[in-house]
Amino acid sequence: MVEIRINDGESFEGFLRRFTKRVQQESIISEARRRQHFEAPSITRKKTAAAKRRKSLKATLKSM
Repeated sequence: MVEIRINDGESFEGFLRRFTKRVQQESIISEARRRQHFEAPSITRKKTAAAKRRKSLKATLKSM
């Protein structure tokens, strides 16, 4: 859970910038999107394997 306190004399825009930066660093939004729908472990493994294949294919094509 992100906890940000507003500093004395700090504008709302500055506070909002700090807050969004902290939320991105903690990757809260991406985690919430990932957990929005349940995904079976077998599907997760298939997705990671496919991503590895794509990455290796891209690397071999780039080296040619």
